[in-house]
Amino acid sequence: MTKDTQAAIQFSHVTFKSGEQEILHDITGWFPRNRITTLVGPSGAGKTTLFRLCNGLISPTSGDIYIDDRKIESYDPVQLRRKVGIALQSATMVSGTVRYNLALPMELQGKELSDERAKELITVVGLDESFLERKAKDLSGGQRQKLSIARTLVNQPEILLLDEITSSLDRVSQQEIEELIVRINEKYGTTIMWITHNLRQALSIGDYTWVMMDGELVETGESSLLKNPQNPRVQTFVKGETE
Repeated sequence: MTKDTQAAIQFSHVTFKSGEQEILHDITGWFPRNRITTLVGPSGAGKTTLFRLCNGLISPTSGDIYIDDRKIESYDPVQLRRKVGIALQSATMVSGTVRYNLALPMELQGKELSDERAKELITVVGLDESFLERKAKDLSGGQRQKLSIARTLVNQPEILLLDEITSSLDRVSQQEIEELIVRINEKYGTTIMWITHNLRQALSIGDYTWVMMDGELVETGESSLLKNPQNPRVQTFVKGETE
């Protein structure tokens, strides 16, 4: 990657330990602003831990993280989590309507989500306005994931972290979510970071890719690197995933 594009998030020699166990080791790299970067690697590589560092849920043991060239610890935690949104595989819903679930981020701030904004958000993620009055528990897996993404967009995050959001969905629903994320990136210029175990997805959706293994950033560059990785460990990993 060249620095023609500014960094939305930058890691400088970041290490994270949990007790005596080192989860991340000396991570140095950056995520380009307004682009989609996919993160791949075996289970236990440290990808989700890295995401938790990005929105301040945990702090590095050593090293520095910058969000828009500001050290992450200089942000108020609430401000940071509005700026850096996250959507998870589980797409957890609370009892009630789609509208109620969608409005939760505003309710937590003591504010109301307007009807106009609710309709805009639900439409952006490809659901009809009529869904607003449905019970969230009645939605399909793909529909719940769309609602989860819409709810994340309520705070208008500049950076969106996606952690395995399609891994439990069928192929049609996966494709719909992929198209949605590309649409959000293009419509809002949102910086997207997407953890996925699906190398086809990483290659087709990502502008750039990070490959993580054993808590280290092993290879990074344009997503086409997955077609011809230079690092022997990555070559073995890609071969194993595509056979």
